Amino acid sequence: MKVLMIYPDSPKSFWGFEYALGFISKKAVEPPLGLLTVAAMLPAVWEKRVIDMKVVRLRDRDLQWADLVFISAMTIQRASADRVIARCREMGKIIVAGGPLFTSFPKEFPLVDHLVLGEAECTLPRFLDDFSRGEAVHLYPAVEFADVAKTPIPLWELIDMKHYATMNIQYSRGCPFHCDFCNISVLFGDRIRAKGTDQFLAELDRLFQMGWRGGVFIVDDNFIGNRGFLKNNFLPALIGWMEDRKHPFFFKTEVSINVADDVTLMDLMVRAGFDSVFVGIETPHQESLAECNKVQNSRCDLTRSVKKIQQSGLQVDAGFIIGFDHDPPSIFEKLTSFIQESGIITAMVGLLNAPHGTKLFQRLSQEGRIVKNPTGSNTDLSLNFIPKMDIQELIDGYRTVVDRLYSPKQFYQRVRIYLQGCIPNPKGTFRFRFEHLKAFLKSVLRLGIIGKERLHYWRLLFWTLFRRPKLVPLAVTYAIYGFHFRRYAHEVFSNRP
Repeated sequence: MKVLMIYPDSPKSFWGFEYALGFISKKAVEPPLGLLTVAAMLPAVWEKRVIDMKVVRLRDRDLQWADLVFISAMTIQRASADRVIARCREMGKIIVAGGPLFTSFPKEFPLVDHLVLGEAECTLPRFLDDFSRGEAVHLYPAVEFADVAKTPIPLWELIDMKHYATMNIQYSRGCPFHCDFCNISVLFGDRIRAKGTDQFLAELDRLFQMGWRGGVFIVDDNFIGNRGFLKNNFLPALIGWMEDRKHPFFFKTEVSINVADDVTLMDLMVRAGFDSVFVGIETPHQESLAECNKVQNSRCDLTRSVKKIQQSGLQVDAGFIIGFDHDPPSIFEKLTSFIQESGIITAMVGLLNAPHGTKLFQRLSQEGRIVKNPTGSNTDLSLNFIPKMDIQELIDGYRTVVDRLYSPKQFYQRVRIYLQGCIPNPKGTFRFRFEHLKAFLKSVLRLGIIGKERLHYWRLLFWTLFRRPKLVPLAVTYAIYGFHFRRYAHEVFSNRP
């Protein structure tokens, strides 16, 4: 069999970094890890090709080559996925689809021949067995959670690594928390299911052998779900692996705010090569935290926790949400002040949406407040429910928050606040490559000469050069981030009334 595996395109987004990737001559942030993992589960004798539509166009001759077409997508990729499905039907191709989009809305894709839902380790073998006998059915529903100890090493050889800014890898699935707006525990359960340490290191070995050097995003939704095992087994082994290979990678992952309570854990993460973490902070308003069942956040001093994480040597990227029923009119000013004072540079502020299957979706459905499916992006000014706050007040307030946070004055001030207290990793996670020189020169041209922020750019650059010279690459990186955030926000706001 010849299998074409397609990852649809997606609209520009906060995390897509589309306006930043050009500085380092990359086409996408990271490859489609799910498809590469599924590829490793298919029969070894099958021919496989991967088309990541963020990187290359889907051509008719690609489809003509294939006997089977596999499609995986997230909700934000819905429009592109629909177009791909239509093209496949026109050319008479057998379509097999899976991933979060199709698992969430299986009834909305009647043109797909076979829906393989949930985790592929459970449902894909059933499909392959039926397909080999000519008895494959339309729907393979998810009925259990997978044993990730049996998950194979992704076939990274199916992609061209030079197109990507980082590689990605997975250690565990599941999250022990039950935030009302989040569908992670619905899709992957509330029990942490982790790969074995040797299994994970074997995946890192494969990346290393293929020549990758640089960033690796561990895509777990809560990396610290099993802190005891991390501290006593996993991280010490990872530290040894990294030291033996002279620290070829630097890691980023997602954690809950209570990582700040464990100094030993943070120290081990830094020693292992982690330099940043994403934290879902959501809101500084206690009533809204209680409303969405964000118990881990309501139990701590958020500002103090953020500072503790930063002072450990980990950068904090964070997600925030506006639109909770308990949000007061003052939330816009309160949120902006919190982010600015905390020195959180990469602060993704979005409007609340209710994904299918979440407790929030169930409650709002019962109240008759759901109006449509979510788009998969909470930064595109769309809501899929009727909020308690006047919707125009909510949209206007949201615009004000984003405009203020990413205005050159506020943004560069926040970068400086962070750099003043930043503790560089003693092992050093920066490895100079020619692409970094090109990125710096492009930043000088676009930000330091042409850009409206040029005064702020040069002030930050010279301050860092004289006060924290080792952090100059980080300062330039964040300046480029700010360029992307402003461009993206301008595009979203200018296209909406």
